[in-house]
Amino acid sequence: MARYTEAVCKLCRREGQKLFLKGERCYTDKCALSRRAYAPGQHGQGRKKASEYGNQLRAKQMTRRYYGVLEKQFHHYYEMATKMPGRTGDNLLVVLESRLDNVVYRCGWASSRAEARQLVVHGHYTVNGRRVDIPSYLVKPGDVVAIRDKSRQSDKLKAVVEANSARPVPQWLDVDAPNAQAKIAAMPTREEIDLEVDETLIVELYSK
Repeated sequence: MARYTEAVCKLCRREGQKLFLKGERCYTDKCALSRRAYAPGQHGQGRKKASEYGNQLRAKQMTRRYYGVLEKQFHHYYEMATKMPGRTGDNLLVVLESRLDNVVYRCGWASSRAEARQLVVHGHYTVNGRRVDIPSYLVKPGDVVAIRDKSRQSDKLKAVVEANSARPVPQWLDVDAPNAQAKIAAMPTREEIDLEVDETLIVELYSK
């Protein structure tokens, strides 16, 4: 399974924005972006003149890093979005939001998307009563995602859920905390997705 294995704090610094890749650490003074609010590397503090292509590339890189998706799969999602009715940029973000690892994170059952990905791979969650261990599984309206009964007894998972219980849950998810399950009430609208990116730049980049 291909995945990014280097220091994730460099990604936030490169994009100049918190991507919340390390869970609770991102909300504290230990956040690398709070300490060094400039790009990593020898020329990170140099003056940069952004080109049109540069802005498009940064929008794409920021989005795929936010969701923890590598280039090949991100481009696949873009192709899916072009075949859906509506605006391609909005469709792309909706597809990314519907990934199972993102849903687990949004429900507050993981501290970060990376942790959610790991927990999904380990088989801690079900979709409509069936165990699913594929982080890229795309949920649909009406699907019910839940923590497996056996996993609910895990002290580690209990601690993770408790630590993230205060995180706001988006309206498109109907979370039943006592039963550790969530129903996909609807697909999110662009206004409900909190990623600060101009998705039209991504469309322009791939349309070239």
